[in-house]
Amino acid sequence: MLFHRRDILSAGAAALALAPLRLHAQAAPGAAAVLLDTLAEEYLALSPESASSLGIDTGARAALKARSGDRTPAGVARRAAWLDTALARLDALDAKSPDPATATHVAVARTAYATAREGFAFPYGDVAIGGWRNGPYVVAQNMGSWLDTPKFLDSSHKIETAADAEAYLARLDQWAANLDGETERLRAARGQGVVASDVLMDKTLAGVRMTRAEAPSEALVVTSLKTRTASIPGDWAARAERLLTSRIHPALDRQIAELAEHRRVATADAGVWKFRDGADYYAWTLRASTTTTMTPEEVHRMGLDELKALQSEMDGILRKLGHTGGTVGERMTALGKDPRYGFAAGDEGRKQIMALIEGVIADIRPRLPRAFATLVDGNVEVRRIAAAEEAGAPLAYGGAGSIDGSVPGRFWINLRDPALHTRYSLPTLTFHEAIPGHVWQGEYREDLPLLRTLMGFNAFSEGWALYAEQLGAELGVYDDNPIGRLGYLQSIAFRACRLVVDTGLHAKRWTRAQAIDWFATTNGSSVEEVTSEVDRYCAWPGQACGYKVGHSTINRLRERATAKLGPRYDFRAFNDLVVRGGGRPMTVLEASVDRWIASRA
Repeated sequence: MLFHRRDILSAGAAALALAPLRLHAQAAPGAAAVLLDTLAEEYLALSPESASSLGIDTGARAALKARSGDRTPAGVARRAAWLDTALARLDALDAKSPDPATATHVAVARTAYATAREGFAFPYGDVAIGGWRNGPYVVAQNMGSWLDTPKFLDSSHKIETAADAEAYLARLDQWAANLDGETERLRAARGQGVVASDVLMDKTLAGVRMTRAEAPSEALVVTSLKTRTASIPGDWAARAERLLTSRIHPALDRQIAELAEHRRVATADAGVWKFRDGADYYAWTLRASTTTTMTPEEVHRMGLDELKALQSEMDGILRKLGHTGGTVGERMTALGKDPRYGFAAGDEGRKQIMALIEGVIADIRPRLPRAFATLVDGNVEVRRIAAAEEAGAPLAYGGAGSIDGSVPGRFWINLRDPALHTRYSLPTLTFHEAIPGHVWQGEYREDLPLLRTLMGFNAFSEGWALYAEQLGAELGVYDDNPIGRLGYLQSIAFRACRLVVDTGLHAKRWTRAQAIDWFATTNGSSVEEVTSEVDRYCAWPGQACGYKVGHSTINRLRERATAKLGPRYDFRAFNDLVVRGGGRPMTVLEASVDRWIASRA
């Protein structure tokens, strides 16, 4: 089911819903552009890791390389206060209207900042500024510096000189302060009754304890530093080990002790409905994730309607293949157990999976000029998710690398058990995470102002990634492969199921077991796969709903452009318009498409 214009409002307040209209009263391009650049630099000062991830922690920004974002209560308060000043300055832009591109940048910034400010009104959890990872829990199985810092230092902190290594050690030292800051926030959250479920607490404690249990000489952060400073004189690894022993391990011990207190009072209740302000909090997460004002009931119904249409097509394919008995979910479950579509156990299966992914990437590359007039490199590296993270991680995730291309985009694949994957599902997963999905989309940011590069909207980025799966099908990948097309349709149906499950958990008071059973039975996914998915939704309320809402919006706008332009519609030009414009709320995307249609009519 595709929804209508009245549903596509920006996150939060009426002022944001009017953002595209207010742009006609905004400042001249010069003043607006200067402010956008200023806000970008101020944001980097608050989140220095972003500069390293983009590869711009050099020159005038070199000092950022030795700094980390402040996760203490004081650091959170500074971020919230900065939002107030940023919004005030954006609202003060009242001169002549800027050009359409600058108008879009201003609208995107205002929406992102106002949405985040609403999130900071809830005195717990983590709030992303122009990002997607909002969560009610300071630390969870997929959130917290116990997980983020070692992964970031290993994959995004480039080391080429002694100064880079010193900066690495400085960030390692700051890790301890951030761990203690999070522990303080955890203690406050416990006092408010904001405690994750017993299952999430068990997974979180297991992950943090695994990080703590690594011997200093084998720890990820030490091994990574030692390997990358082999040709740089200095006792880098020894200094890192001393920091681990004297600073980081004690901080991890303190955090484990507080998490154990959370576990002691945790219940089986999985949804945020259990909070005193749970309904309001969940409504905000849905707005932040989807950039709509859809209610939980509307999102739930949309999921059921979309699922019905998708499974109707799947039923037809299954019948042609001779699979006629049982529900679509039951037949897909049986297909998933067919050894013809699985992988070997253990390391042999992991090698098979990696080889298949590389083959899929090689196959899609020469097809992409048929979908895009403006091409990027698609610089992607396939890597396994770290063992400490695998239990609480999704099947995969991905994103673009540094702006200069020196750090490639990454497709992180969960290989804890090769049985999680099938040969008919991996192509679609690859299109989603790598190219033409997250990695591909992220590379177009070079043409955008820095502030836009620093922002990501869940409904856009994940909606695009689903649209990338669709492009794979439209480019003929499955023309002679009905089993592969079933994998593609099951993937889209999977996201429709997310709408049902996420709202079920957080608004309809579904139990975790109920959510897992419904998901696995309905979509034909494995219980193991959907278990980690459901636990992810418990930690990131609303986030899973952005995928299908964004995907449906892009398709609805494409249908509008096709109908209004007729023979003047250009498939490649439409795709360029969407992907080159960068991440933005659905309301801003709609305004961009309408302007494009008008320019070609």
